[in-house]
Parts: sequence; structure tokens; C-alpha cells
Amino acid sequence: MSGLEWESQRVFLAVLRSGSLSGAAKLLGIAQATARRRLDHLEHVLGVSLFTRTPQGLTPTAGAQRLIEHVEAMDLAAQTLNRMASAETSVDHGTIRLACGELLGVEVLPGLLRPFHYEHPGLKLELSISDALEDIARLQSDIAVRLLRPNEADISVRRVGSLRIGIHASAECLERYGNPASLLSLRQQPLIGPDRRSADLRRFVDAGLCDADQHFAIASDHHLSQLAALKAGLGFDLCPTQIATSHGLVHVLPHEFSFEVDVWIAMHNDLRKINRIVQAFDFLGEQLRQYLGVVAQ
Repeated sequence: MSGLEWESQRVFLAVLRSGSLSGAAKLLGIAQATARRRLDHLEHVLGVSLFTRTPQGLTPTAGAQRLIEHVEAMDLAAQTLNRMASAETSVDHGTIRLACGELLGVEVLPGLLRPFHYEHPGLKLELSISDALEDIARLQSDIAVRLLRPNEADISVRRVGSLRIGIHASAECLERYGNPASLLSLRQQPLIGPDRRSADLRRFVDAGLCDADQHFAIASDHHLSQLAALKAGLGFDLCPTQIATSHGLVHVLPHEFSFEVDVWIAMHNDLRKINRIVQAFDFLGEQLRQYLGVVAQ
């Protein structure tokens, strides 16, 4: 494939992500006329129309939909190549991509990364914060923090501690509803829990917090949204004690109900050749170990 065709495919992806030629041009740092010319070239080479114009912007055609997975895979490979190619002997240049779930990624990770960022200001840190897992084996991320032990092939895995999960509530919630004396009485109070994510409901049931038909006063499949509702005093919810403590939340029934969730950090073995990624992996692993160990005591 020629360089021009790849540049045309980059425009195709940028239009998909932005919904317009002007937005694609901004994303790529090129003129809108250049973006249009490259997209026209791609349509000519492929012999298909890729977008239709609608009031909402440019909408991909059926032909475009069939190309999306392949072009995104090429874009991912190009990003990985760029990260690998910037492997200077110094740790102070290049890019590190970190993947983490929403709750830890927003509530914990930025603070732990602060000293590393201050010490290495020339590094670009890409934070992929999502509960959808990125594939470490395919180098979709350089370093991943997970709550389940990664099982991809050819990766280095380290357990850094565990989150202590308990029932929590705000002071305002306890003032309104009282402190439940048992799990049975808790189930009669407003609970915050999952909406349509059956795996999360199964965790509640397996942990013994409730039955499968439990009514949740506040239901959301986003853990940050659940935490916001918990802090606002809308009900009782499961929360890592380490995070709850930082928000002044009260641990409810601590002796009757709690469990632990292991935290893992992982990277692909091939990345051990890249100094900046190894240092970031070791640094973040130690920071997580201290956070999970010291705060939990």
C-alpha cells in the first residue's frame, strides 16, 4: 500500500470519528481541501462511495461499514509501531499508553502518576480509561491495570495488592435512613447498583449483598456514576474502602460484610526492551502497592 493510500485511510478514520471533513482536517492537522482530496482518492481506488451527507453530518455507507474494522486495525498497528520506534535509551522521551478501568483510572491513577510525570515531563502519557479491556498481547496498550488476572500470552504480570470492598454511605444518607443493623435491614434501604450489566449484578449476588431480584433505587452500569450517587447521599453501595475513605464515606456493617478484589499490573514481554516503559511499569507497580497497602490498614 502506498503512503498516499494510508494517508487517505487516515482521513477516512478521522471523518468517522468526527463526522465531518472539517473535523477530520482538524484532527489530522491538514487543510480541509487536502482531506477532501484524499477521501475522494480513496473512494476512487475502492470504487465505492464511503459517506452520505445528512443533517447530522457525514454518515458511513454500508461499504464504509465493512472497512472500519480493517482500517482501525491498521491504525492500531501504526500507533504501536510509533510507540515502539520512539524507544530512545533515555526515559524522558516517547509515549507510554496506560489502560485502566474507570474507577481506578479516574479516582486513583492520576495521583499516583504525578511524581513520575513531574520527573519525566518529556514523556507523553496516554490514559485509556475504560472498563472495556485493551488487548496487551496485541500491544493495544503498553501497561494495563486490571482487577482480574490477565491471561494473555507472553506478558509479565504482577499482583500489587487488593481493594477492600465494603458497603458505604454518606453522612447525609445515614442521617436520613439510619445505620442498618444487618444485611437484611440494609436490603430494605435505597441501594445503588447495576442497571443492565448482568455480570455486575452477579457480583452483588455472589458476594451475598442481595438476591438477583433486588430493587435498586439508583441503577447505573457506570461505576463513576454509582460513586457520584453514593457521595450525593442517594443510597448505600459497594465501594473500595480506599476510595471511600478519601471521600469521607462511612463504612457500614464492616464486620458483617466485606471482601477483597486483587489488583494486577501487566505489560507485554517485548516491551521490556524499552527503558521508559519498564521504568513506568516498576514505578506504577510500587505506587499501587503502597496505595493499596498503606491506605487499607
